[in-house]
Amino acid sequence: MDDTQEWTAAPGAAERARSVLVAAWSCAVTAGGTREEYVGAHTVADDGAVLLAVPEDSDLPAAARQGTRAVLEFADVAPVPVRDRVRARLWLAGRLAPAPDGGALRCHPDRVLLRRAGGSVLVEPDEFTAARPDPLATAEARLLTHLADAHPDAVRRLTRLVRPESLHAATRVLPLAVDRHGLTLRIERTRAHGDVRLPFHRPADDLAQLTERVHALLAQAGRAGCPRTLQRQRADGDG
Repeated sequence: MDDTQEWTAAPGAAERARSVLVAAWSCAVTAGGTREEYVGAHTVADDGAVLLAVPEDSDLPAAARQGTRAVLEFADVAPVPVRDRVRARLWLAGRLAPAPDGGALRCHPDRVLLRRAGGSVLVEPDEFTAARPDPLATAEARLLTHLADAHPDAVRRLTRLVRPESLHAATRVLPLAVDRHGLTLRIERTRAHGDVRLPFHRPADDLAQLTERVHALLAQAGRAGCPRTLQRQRADGDG
């Protein structure tokens, strides 16, 4: 079942790639036939270059001194425990080199591949360099887990903005993603799932604006009727 409804403004591929990169906590690096995985070892420069702090016993510094090409892999994992938690994967390819200031390795990608549920897209390097991550990217995990854990009633209220047919046979609805343009809900069924995007009336460029946009969605939901499917599920659960 196609649950998408009026997917309005959303981050472009370059912005999405930069958001995945800045929010990711782990990465895998393949260079010169060696694959190494790290947690909390990378930072991102303003131009999108990745800086890696690796241990002394790593094989990567030797590869960097030789200018070996490397592939860096990142996964965008939903912070809320939904089914199929990997929302996107990002691959960056470029030459690995010692960072100018020493103490780290640097890779400025000349090839960027982003894979999302809708398919894979090659991002032009210039677009990737010029793009900026979503302003909510680094706070998204905390925001979504707080919404799911502390305000499940608000999530249920937001389902009033979802088409009734998209809620048919739904067993669970959880917040999947949020960016400056909108909030995405994951609708889970026994053997399938789908996503519905609830757009904000204006982009949110900081946490204060996001709070206002979510309150506006909740006010809109309060004026909408409760979907029959949810009413029936609640009645069955109370019986």
